[in-house]
Formats: sequence, C-alpha cells, structure tokens
Amino acid sequence: MQIDATVSARINMMRIVLITGIIFVHVPYDPATSLYAGTFGGLDWLRVFLADSLFRIGVPCLSAISGYLLFHRGIEAFDYRRTLRTKASTILLPFLLWNTAFLALVYIAQSRGIGFGYLPDVVNATPRELMNLGLAVESWPIDIPLYFLRDLLLCLVLSPLIALAVLRYPRIALALMLAYAVLPLPNGIFLKKSILFGFSFGVAMALHRIDIRRMDRFALPMTLAVLAMALGLSAALYAYGPDFPAWLDMLRGLAAIAGIFGAWAFSALLIRTRAGKALARLGGLSFWIFCGHYPLLVLFWMIWNRLGIAHYPLFYAASPVLALAILVSTHAATRRFAPALHAILTGRRTGQRKPPAAGRHPHPEMEPAGSIAQRR
Repeated sequence: MQIDATVSARINMMRIVLITGIIFVHVPYDPATSLYAGTFGGLDWLRVFLADSLFRIGVPCLSAISGYLLFHRGIEAFDYRRTLRTKASTILLPFLLWNTAFLALVYIAQSRGIGFGYLPDVVNATPRELMNLGLAVESWPIDIPLYFLRDLLLCLVLSPLIALAVLRYPRIALALMLAYAVLPLPNGIFLKKSILFGFSFGVAMALHRIDIRRMDRFALPMTLAVLAMALGLSAALYAYGPDFPAWLDMLRGLAAIAGIFGAWAFSALLIRTRAGKALARLGGLSFWIFCGHYPLLVLFWMIWNRLGIAHYPLFYAASPVLALAILVSTHAATRRFAPALHAILTGRRTGQRKPPAAGRHPHPEMEPAGSIAQRR
C-alpha cells in the first residue's frame, strides 16, 4: 500500500502535535502543587484534562503510526535484518545518546550537591540501578519519556511475530493485546503496555490494507466524540485522583487507545489549514522535542524552586513555552551548524524532502518510525 503526500503530511503533523502535547504530561510539580490537590481550582482541572486525559493518547497513537509505516508496503517487502540495522541507528543510537548524556549531566550535578530530590540518586546508585537508568533494561530511563523508544525497540524485535499474529488471527490477536493493555495485568517486558497494542494495531491496518482515509468523512463528529470522552474522563479522574480505582484506571487506558481514532480524525481537519500544513513540514523537530523536553522541564523546576517563587500557575504556563522556544532554536542551530551531529541525534530525521517526481509517491518516512515525568 502506497502512502500519498497528504497521508504522509498528516502523519508528520500528528507527530509534532502529539509530542508537543506530551510536554504537558511531564510538567513537574510537588505534593503541594499536585494537580489533584485542588489548590488552584479550575487550573487543576485543566491540568488533569491535558496531562492525564487528552494527551495520554500520544503514546498509543505514535505507536500505531510506527507499526503502520513499518508494514505499509506489505509483509512481502518486510526485511527483518535490514529493519533491525536501520532502527539501530534511527532509534537505538539516539536513545543511548540522549539518555546517557542526561545521566552524565545528572551525575556531574549531583556530585557537586545539586539536583538531589529532583531526580534519582545517580551518585550512590548500584551498578544495576545505573544500568536501568542508562539502558532501561528493567525500569524507567533517567530521561523518562524515552521509555517509548525502549518499548518501540521491543516491538520491532517482535515485529515478525506480531505481523504473523495480526495477519492470520487479527480479531483474536488484537483483542488479547487490548486486554493486556487495559486490564490490571503485569507489564512483563514492556514498561507501557499500550505501546504493544498501538504498534500491533498499526501493523494490522497496514497488512490488511485498510484505507485509513475512509474515516475522513466522519472527521468532525469523531473528533468531537473523543474530545467529549476526554472531558468526561478528566472529570472522573479529578473526582477520584490521584489514587484511581481499578475500573477508572482501566477506563483511562481504554480512552487513550480510543484516542488513536480521534487523533487521526483531527488530522484530517487540521491538515486543511495553513497551520497544519506548516506543522507537517517541521520534520525532525518533533523527535528533538520528544528527546529534549524532559531534562529542560526538570532544570526549570530546580531553578524555580531555587528562586523561591510561590506562584505555581506561572511556572505551569511558562515552562512548556520556554522549553519549546529553546528546543526549536537549538534544533535549528544544530541542523545548520552541526548537521552531522543533528543527523545522529535525530536518527537521520532531516525534515521535508524534495517533492517527488511526477507519478511517484513521496517516501512515507520523512521521519522514520519512532519519532511518543515524574509522571509516566
């Protein structure tokens, strides 16, 4: 199945919108400023809506994109060895560089008495703890959002088995993976269970040649339905949080997965606008934002507390904007003045390519697959 220019643009646009939204999931806070403390009234509800409801769709949706792109040419064109070699440079290497660089910076800061209480104790960590913080073998990496890349790599390793399962037994395989993602079952080898379902769902869409544009005529009602679902979920979360009952936690997981459809429907509306077209051309910036936003937010939080400013709403409003400004400018500067370093850190996500020759489809992976806090 070929991917035309519009679908490719929508995929790139969805990535940067979802990843920008993920920033709000990771804005730091302490017990006194918890979004469930009720200290700031309506702002707290808005924080729950953005961080614990609406933008939780980012991880399963980004996973579905990755699975779809991996198999969009069909299982006959899938080369497992080549895929692993390619993803070693486009996902594994950037993961190691971003995460270990942050780990080293934390070690240097903590060895000088800076940063304790904000991040795991790196200076006094055991070898096993350091291995997990650096490589995420058993638990979360120190740059927490990068767990997505870690779990995505697991999906890629398992991709032949996933493809075989969803090709031969699509309903059973997806039902079992949905149950695994939503029910209170052990995570097993995955840190975030919804990544496996999202990836497998994308693989199924590609292998069964589902025309993902067929939903576009229902784009507006689907978008509104998912938005209403997110609003209702946030009201329940705010009422029960932060310790959710099992049924509400399952509902939250189910809503995040259902958000895949809402995000795709919304992309059909947004791509028609000038802003949507501009976002679709931003290329590797989304991956740069994804990898770099968490260390910046933690740094801002440390500085904020050092300054002793008590007005948390100002921090909540300013920190995502400042993080985006720094990430956009550093991405542009690195791309211009250190293109080799930029290529390595973004996994060769270099941005918009030249228009394809007449009669040819553009390459669907202007950003290769894998471009999805104290709160995970």
